[in-house]
Amino acid sequence: MKFGQKSLAHIRYRDLLAMAGPYILANTAVPMLGLVDTAVIGQTGSTADLGAIAVGGILFSFIFWSFGFLRMGTTGFVALADGKQDEPEIRAAASRAVLMAIGISALLLVLAQEIQNLAFALLGASDEVEQIAKDYFRIRMWGSPASLSLFALLGVLIGLGQARAVLIIQVFLNGLNITLDLLLAGHLEMGVRGIAFGTVISEWTTLVAGSLIVVSRLRQRHEDHEPIVPWERIKKLKPMWSSFRSNLNIMIRTLFLVFGFAWFTNQGARYGDTVLASNHILLQFIAFAAFFLDGFANVVESLSGKAFGAGRGNLLNVVVRRTTLLASGTAFALAVATVGLGAHGISFLTAIPDVQQQAAHSLPFASAYIFLSFAAFQLDGIFIGTSRTRAMRNASALSTTIFVLTTIPLSVRFGNDGLWLAFNVYVVCRALALGVQYPALQKASTQ
Repeated sequence: MKFGQKSLAHIRYRDLLAMAGPYILANTAVPMLGLVDTAVIGQTGSTADLGAIAVGGILFSFIFWSFGFLRMGTTGFVALADGKQDEPEIRAAASRAVLMAIGISALLLVLAQEIQNLAFALLGASDEVEQIAKDYFRIRMWGSPASLSLFALLGVLIGLGQARAVLIIQVFLNGLNITLDLLLAGHLEMGVRGIAFGTVISEWTTLVAGSLIVVSRLRQRHEDHEPIVPWERIKKLKPMWSSFRSNLNIMIRTLFLVFGFAWFTNQGARYGDTVLASNHILLQFIAFAAFFLDGFANVVESLSGKAFGAGRGNLLNVVVRRTTLLASGTAFALAVATVGLGAHGISFLTAIPDVQQQAAHSLPFASAYIFLSFAAFQLDGIFIGTSRTRAMRNASALSTTIFVLTTIPLSVRFGNDGLWLAFNVYVVCRALALGVQYPALQKASTQ
């Protein structure tokens, strides 16, 4: 969207819904994979297998999303450059992100054994679950270069508002992954190993397809006189330092955020494999809702960055207000659906009676979390798009600290119910910690 060509009057609810639609479809493909993984293992494996998927999933969330700045930071820089109509800088930001992804993934592979040893020393799972999860970890690590590079490519597309391209990549990745999971883990009975192999094959295949899409989009926009890969810009120290500082803030923010979910999983594991497995099932519902709501956040990321880069503070206010209203209504509908259909979803994901009973008991807590989470997602999108990463870092550190401190007395008093209560407090604190900093962002957007 070029701001000189489209007035504020055209930014209507139906425009935002049209923009959010492909993102929502793309984002919901991600938790669908988690649902299928859980269902395949839940129906064919043991409680230990299901627990291993839970532990392995949160471990890779921690590892990969520690470098989530490759997606989020790239989105912010690309959106800001697009708002300024600086096409060479868009390509430079994309190139820096891909090069960074390659370097980080190479380091991860070199340190894979050390990472595994440290991770499983900190996680509180049973010996049987840990052994299965270690096998899953060793296989999945070979997909890290592809996974991190895809983060960078998706960041470029979201920053440019290329929602349909994002949808194509996500559907291809997760559709292929689901097919391979059913084939390898289900039909060929490879279990957790089949899940891991299916993911790695899918990531590398999608990287090839995604690279072709991004290069094609950038070539279509290449009307300036600088090279398609502007090395002179890529090597400039000032934007490189700005990128490093922003990415470091996002990394610290994401580490705190993923630590919060890891803390939740680890605390649940202390109550036994049944609670660990049931909490993991409910997290699949939350993941589905979260990625659904993130569709509106993706719209805010792109438009807020463009508005900020173009100095259009009034457009920023309109986009924030209208997408937040849409997101809140969506969150309420998802929460109601979770309560009404949750029992059927639990039965679909596992045939283990004890796990079904425990998950049904905790279902209202998951529903409340889903409704309360929309504000955190919206504010994350705004601050990512405008590259106000220091505020995000500080808010994440504060809210995670409050979560950990709240968990201790509530868990002692109410057990796993107390853990879920603290989890709900956590998502509210995430929103409040960023919300108090929004007025300063508004002011900066008009300067």
